[in-house]
Amino acid sequence: MSKNENFSRLHELLDRINIGHEGSNQVEDKPELSDQLAAYILWLDSEPMIPERTYSIHFETESTSVQVTDLSFKIDVNTLSQLAAKKLEQDEIGYCKLSLGQKVFFDAYSDNQITGSFTIFDSLSNAMLGTGLIDFALRRAQNISWHETNINQETRSNNKHQRPCVLWFTGLSGSGKSTIADELEKKLYELGKHTMLLDGDNVRHGLNRDLGFTDQDRVENIRRIAEVSKLMVSSGLITIVSFISPFRAERSMARNLFNDGEFIEVFIDTPIEVCEARDSKGLYKKARAGKLKNFTGIDSDYEEPEMSEVVLQNSDANIDDLVNKILDYLRAHSKI
Repeated sequence: MSKNENFSRLHELLDRINIGHEGSNQVEDKPELSDQLAAYILWLDSEPMIPERTYSIHFETESTSVQVTDLSFKIDVNTLSQLAAKKLEQDEIGYCKLSLGQKVFFDAYSDNQITGSFTIFDSLSNAMLGTGLIDFALRRAQNISWHETNINQETRSNNKHQRPCVLWFTGLSGSGKSTIADELEKKLYELGKHTMLLDGDNVRHGLNRDLGFTDQDRVENIRRIAEVSKLMVSSGLITIVSFISPFRAERSMARNLFNDGEFIEVFIDTPIEVCEARDSKGLYKKARAGKLKNFTGIDSDYEEPEMSEVVLQNSDANIDDLVNKILDYLRAHSKI
C-alpha cells in the first residue's frame, strides 16, 4: 500500500470518528512552528511502536528525530471506541503526543493535507514504519527555552583537569559489566580522575524504581539514564554506565545525545552459556523455569552491538587485563 493510500485510510477513519480535541479548533496563523505535536498515527511495521523510542519523522520539507512521549489511546477500527494501550501493533491507530528533535513548520491536517501529514522511519534502517496526521501543536512547547549558564561543561572540565565522556557498558546479565565497571572506576580514582558510576540495579532502586522489564519499560529505563549521563558529562565527569541496554535503537539514541567522541560503547562480549553458568543471582534459573518473564537472552532479545569502541571478551579473562584495555583506549584518545 502506498504512502498516499495509507494517509487516505487514516483520514477516512478520522471522518468516521468525528471527534474534536483540545486545541484542535483554535485559530492560529498558519503554518505553525513547534517541536511538540498531537497526532494520529497508523502503525505499519510488524514490530510495535514503543513510546519513548527514537524514530525518524519526515514532513513535506523537513526531517528530524521523534519520540512518542504519550500514547493517549488507540482506536478500535470496528467500534471506534478509545482503548488504553502501551504500544501500537501493526495496523493499529493511536492518538499520540510527539516530541521532535527540532522545531518544524506544519499545519493541522484539517487545514492542509500535505503539510499536515508525516511518515515515520526507522532511525537505523530507514525502513518506513508508520504514517500520521497532525491534530495540533502542544501549547507547552512554546513556553520553554534553553537557559545558558555562565559555568558550562568546558569550565567544569578545565577545573577538573580532564575530558569528560561516558563509558557505556552493555552486555548480558552475568557478563561482568558491573565488576569491570567498578574496577575501572577504582583505577580512574587512583589516577586522580573525577568519575561517577551508574549501575543498572542501583538506579532501579531509586530513579527507575517504577519501571519493570517489558520492552516499553526497558526503552524508558535507557532514555532516563542517557539523559542523566548527559548531565553528568556536562558536569565534567567521566561517567561509567553499566546497563544491559539490550536494544540498538536505544543505544543509538543515547549516543546521539553526546558530542563526537564523548560516547564510548564498551561491549562485554560474554557468551550466554558462560553468563548462565555464573548466574550468581539465580536469575537465569528462574527465567528457564518460567518464573521470571522478559529476561534478556531467554525470552527478551539482546541485540549485540555492531561497532563498539571497545569490545571485551570475558569468558575467562583476567579483570585487570580487561580494565587496562579500556584505560589504553582512554589514553590513546586523550581522555586521561
